[in-house]
Amino acid sequence: MAMVTFRTERCKGCGLCVTACPKKIVVIAKDVINEKGFHPATVNDMEACIGCASCAIMCPDCVIKVEK
Repeated sequence: MAMVTFRTERCKGCGLCVTACPKKIVVIAKDVINEKGFHPATVNDMEACIGCASCAIMCPDCVIKVEK
């Protein structure tokens, strides 16, 4: 199983990772606000992650780390 971690304090919630995810499991957390005032991205079903790292490749701020 892959493990995806986000540096939520740096995420600006741009949504590029959401559109890049082929499994559609990356979402913007509407119930969380980081210290910069943005809703950060998160994974809503870690077990469904295939570890492709498309989300990390698309992230302009290098917020996402994918480990297998």
